[in-house]
Amino acid sequence: MEPPKELGFASEAYLRAKAVWKGTPIRRRRRVGSDGPGGEAFGVGRDPRALADVLATMAGEMGWSSELEQARIIGEWSEFAGEATAEHTTVIGISHGVLQIQCDSTTWATELRRLRAEMLTRLLREYPDAEIRDVRFLAPGAPSWRHGPRTVPGRGPRDTYG
Repeated sequence: MEPPKELGFASEAYLRAKAVWKGTPIRRRRRVGSDGPGGEAFGVGRDPRALADVLATMAGEMGWSSELEQARIIGEWSEFAGEATAEHTTVIGISHGVLQIQCDSTTWATELRRLRAEMLTRLLREYPDAEIRDVRFLAPGAPSWRHGPRTVPGRGPRDTYG
């Protein structure tokens, strides 16, 4: 039988988890009557676990906790900041522990900079695993000719359209 050409999400996740846990068995055999959990057929530790608990454990073991918390912040920004604030702001992303928020006017950016300490305290309290160290509110600016992290000193583009 020929294996399928396209793997589904579940198959890819299984193969990734298998690669991470290579060489270590997931379930270990224990002696019957041992004192540890899972020693008896209907003993302590043999109850089924909720899928959320299993996924949380797996995310922690694979080191995905902070990324999942950061994604949760981005997804829940409108609930966190409030509907009025969310209408005038957009989460750009999180880079090196800095949450970057683009505001649609200078007024909103100035007002949110005043509230930065309060919002950062709430972020640290509500999303402790996100590893956010700072919040930066960006005002709308002139278009930039910079594309990427490196620049060359100089006057920049001048008469490029003439």
